[in-house]
Amino acid sequence: MNETILTNRQKSVLNIINQSNGISREDIQKLIEKLETVSRPTLIRDLNILIDKKLIKVEGKASSTKYFSVEDNPLLRYFDLPAYFKLDPDQRGGTKKLFDFEVFKYLNNLFSEIELREIDKISKSFSDRVSNLSFDIYKKELERFVIELSWKSSKIEGNTYSLLETEELIKKGVLAEGHSKDEVTMILNHKRAFETILENKDDFKELSVSKINQLHNIIVQKLNINTGIRNEAVGITGTVYTPLDNKFQIEDAVRKTLDLINNDKSSLEKAFVAAVMIPYIQPYSDGNKRTSRMLVNAILLAGDNYPLSYRSVDIDEYKKALILFYEQGSLFYIKRLFLEQVDFAYRNYFQ
Repeated sequence: MNETILTNRQKSVLNIINQSNGISREDIQKLIEKLETVSRPTLIRDLNILIDKKLIKVEGKASSTKYFSVEDNPLLRYFDLPAYFKLDPDQRGGTKKLFDFEVFKYLNNLFSEIELREIDKISKSFSDRVSNLSFDIYKKELERFVIELSWKSSKIEGNTYSLLETEELIKKGVLAEGHSKDEVTMILNHKRAFETILENKDDFKELSVSKINQLHNIIVQKLNINTGIRNEAVGITGTVYTPLDNKFQIEDAVRKTLDLINNDKSSLEKAFVAAVMIPYIQPYSDGNKRTSRMLVNAILLAGDNYPLSYRSVDIDEYKKALILFYEQGSLFYIKRLFLEQVDFAYRNYFQ
């Protein structure tokens, strides 16, 4: 979808419609005026433009007219990220504040034929590619990948080590001045987690709760973070969404997620479901997003795909895209970022 064809106001109108299950023009006007004053003729013109561009559909006549998303799968509905985050968390309308178990109905066929064809054009067998590299080149490339993954995944969580400082730490064991011991530990835990995955990649062809717990244990080792499925409530900064706080429900949600992943034939979709559902469920007291990123790589490597370093991902966009999923149940933007990282991995590593 080319969002540049729309004005900022039209993007906001589209967001409002996509977060509803059918909404009247009058209700759209009430919501859009939280952002700016809009006359009735202007709003009608905007709605007609969205209809003409086949971005929304309309049903009913006169006072019973309602506007709907054109996407049947609610998880794939388009949202404009900047327009959505114009409002602070408590001001955003139509937000989902609690975990939605309905999500499991729609976690399939998440990639279009066009998206799959584009990835297929550049994809290659990871095992075949590395087997054709000399040992020295493979070792150097693997080291570069681990450094960039450990740096960026840690940076997403607030770690202040630079990429060059991370390189010195991993390659030479040199500690940079002005950083905490926990920052060092976080980076080295990523390194150990990836090395464990690489050595045991076949173990992740079939996932279980215990395997994910073991991965989480490595990620949070020596960081004073509880291990195992949590039995207390947690909050997430920047969103009104509150994850499940009942341990039995958390375990149920994790098992449902693993069932979907294990039954899916596409390793790309398996990895994407893990990328979004582990942060959404938040099964651990801390380290959920880190665990999800490492689990993504475990699934990709088990399927003989290239792993992701997340090196080029915009951290602010990444966090907002996840929040959009939490609050509106839309995977549109986080899917885009995921596919960009898949493309980046194939074009930049193990050449």
